[in-house]
Amino acid sequence: MRNIININENWKFIRSDAGLPAAYPADWIDVDLPHTWNAVDGNDGNGSYYRGTCWYAKTFEAPKQPLSGGRLFVEFEGANSEATVYVNGQKVCYHEGGYSTFRADITDLCVEGENLLAVSVANAANDYVYPQNADFTFYGGLYRDVNLISVPNAHFDLEYYGGPGIMVTPKPCDCGGAKFEVEAFTKNVDENFTVQYAIYDEEGNEVGYAVRPADSTKTVICVPDVQLWDFENPYLYTVVAQLQRRNETYDEIETRVGVRSFFCDPQKGFHLNGVLTPLRGVSRHQDMVYKGNALTADEHYEDAYIIKELGANTIRLAHYQHSQYFYDACDELGFAIWAEIPFISVMSKNPAAHQNCIEQMKELIVQNYNHPSIMFWGVSNEILIGGISEQLVENHKELNALCKEMDPTRLTTIAHVSFTPMDGPMHYITDTESYNHYFGWYGGKMEDNGPWLDKFHAMHPSIPLGVSEYGCEGIITYHGPNPKCKDYSEDYQALYHEHMAKVLDERPWIWSSHVWNMFDFGCAARDEGGVAGRNNKGLVTMDRATKKDSYYIYKAYWNPAPMVHLCGKRYAQRAGETREIKVYTNQPSVELYLNGKKVGEAEAVDHICKFEVALEDGFNIFRAVAGAVKDTMTIEKVEVEPEIYTLPQTDDGNEGAANWFTAMGDVELDEGPMEFPEGKMSIKTKLMDIYKNEEAWEFVSKMMGGFKLGPDHPMWNMVGNFNMETLMGMNGAPDEKMLKMLNKQLNKFDIVE
Repeated sequence: MRNIININENWKFIRSDAGLPAAYPADWIDVDLPHTWNAVDGNDGNGSYYRGTCWYAKTFEAPKQPLSGGRLFVEFEGANSEATVYVNGQKVCYHEGGYSTFRADITDLCVEGENLLAVSVANAANDYVYPQNADFTFYGGLYRDVNLISVPNAHFDLEYYGGPGIMVTPKPCDCGGAKFEVEAFTKNVDENFTVQYAIYDEEGNEVGYAVRPADSTKTVICVPDVQLWDFENPYLYTVVAQLQRRNETYDEIETRVGVRSFFCDPQKGFHLNGVLTPLRGVSRHQDMVYKGNALTADEHYEDAYIIKELGANTIRLAHYQHSQYFYDACDELGFAIWAEIPFISVMSKNPAAHQNCIEQMKELIVQNYNHPSIMFWGVSNEILIGGISEQLVENHKELNALCKEMDPTRLTTIAHVSFTPMDGPMHYITDTESYNHYFGWYGGKMEDNGPWLDKFHAMHPSIPLGVSEYGCEGIITYHGPNPKCKDYSEDYQALYHEHMAKVLDERPWIWSSHVWNMFDFGCAARDEGGVAGRNNKGLVTMDRATKKDSYYIYKAYWNPAPMVHLCGKRYAQRAGETREIKVYTNQPSVELYLNGKKVGEAEAVDHICKFEVALEDGFNIFRAVAGAVKDTMTIEKVEVEPEIYTLPQTDDGNEGAANWFTAMGDVELDEGPMEFPEGKMSIKTKLMDIYKNEEAWEFVSKMMGGFKLGPDHPMWNMVGNFNMETLMGMNGAPDEKMLKMLNKQLNKFDIVE
């Protein structure tokens, strides 16, 4: 029988390319897995992190095989991003791609007694493994579990793209039952072997059974009166496959599945089991503060529980394959999952990179086919940042065709960068489409979101349209009475999401929406808002300790459990006589009390109750009540609010990240079109060419506040190819006056060859 032995403990590690050890390296440091060497420098704000080759080593004893001819495999659930495995000094395998499981047969390299397992792992930049460039930290390491798997010579396949060895496709029938299409994959079997299937319900009752020859395992098992899997009742069946030789079971595997159907109507939206059910949820990165991506099973489940409390019914798992622990949690808790590969931002011209893209997609589908929560395969994210070409379009068509060939049961999707034209060759490739829009943060106004969505929907009535990213930074120490874009305050983030929650609620035909992001996450390239090394758009802080106010507006919309939430608890010292007190709720009305006295009662409008309150001297204790649910907070009335509430000044005198193009100065504009004189810069000049002129770069840098760009920046290969016109249009049509002002200023600078 199969024996799985976890070997996460007692590894040796060295943070350098020390080379293959000839013997157990006692002088390396001790670590347990999961482990990343970028747990600190990946989000500590220093602006760079170690990207190179490191080594791991461990000794192990090969388990004794109960039958002669047994095989031993080593399994890595994640090694970012290239890994080469050695046993007793001999190379076993090489794997490209940092987010998927891979295995290798090490039987013939093992000896009796102690064996040495050594792994070289590299997260250095290259042009043949995705992701190439992206706005998150590429943590290196053996950051997921490592196992030894012992099996008899005849066994279920362990080598096909790291898959589970079984594929189950449950299909509901009109009679109330379901057909389970089942296929297992076997190795080294002969005519004496059979595969026995059994299906069990959640109570452990056998509800289906079948037997097939081991060399022809496909079958259909009918189960009457099935329970459908849905978001409120994510009912799971367990399918067990046994590889048997006469009266003996040689190998056994199992998988959990759910019976559900779904489709997207471009005019009505997403349907689950025939019921219109708009998908409203969040995106998730897999890292935590000073742990990086090296999360335990409990930490993955904790993330899923926080999202379930929010009331979300969908998660976009950006921008790569996530842990099996998290997919399992999504199966159990009931989420519709968008799972994608890290084909993001920039397409490499190296043909090997496209092949890597294909391999990562195959691994994603094969390893995760049985998860009922997964309903969408994502083929790319914001890929036009690096420009468009015929080859890029063809690569997308090939990836989409691959998904449909390998899994015709699920839908494909894509996340467009905001400036992807409404018309163009990137449309009508995938089954559904979504856009990443940041109107009201990087450009434009939050009020631009609804009209843009309506315009696209009218232009493309046959395309199911979603919003794959939207959000803004929210830092919980910044507050003020007049929140505005780019102040990085928790209060502006709350205003932004109040608006977006309403926009989406009014448009059920939007098949899905995903807040960017559920949690703050590591991005060593960022330095904005007074917080370096992080992207702070999360509804929850990176340490999971604090749910921001914006978390609760979605909870009010999405979670039916009665709730009230007083906003501004961290805005705890306030100046002025009269202040607005705001309450989020899913109840019809809220009563507000101040220091035990009733202030009044307000009806909820778009899940918000507002009160104008005259603060009393000293401490003000507020209590919000809606039926049986209550919330309290304490506010102190002060003469002057603390400096910490205000976004700090940067070295160049600007507050935080510039609003891209506010440093223009006074420019007198001429009538007529923009000019593009030969030898002079313009809005069409690439950043990498502007950089060559020191004076021009100083001017442009003042408008790029959030990113300290240059050739040494991790995202330079991506952003350096942008011109200023592209940057200004990243979130909709750029302001013509601003374009003309910028173009005239750039015309003053010479192009340096």
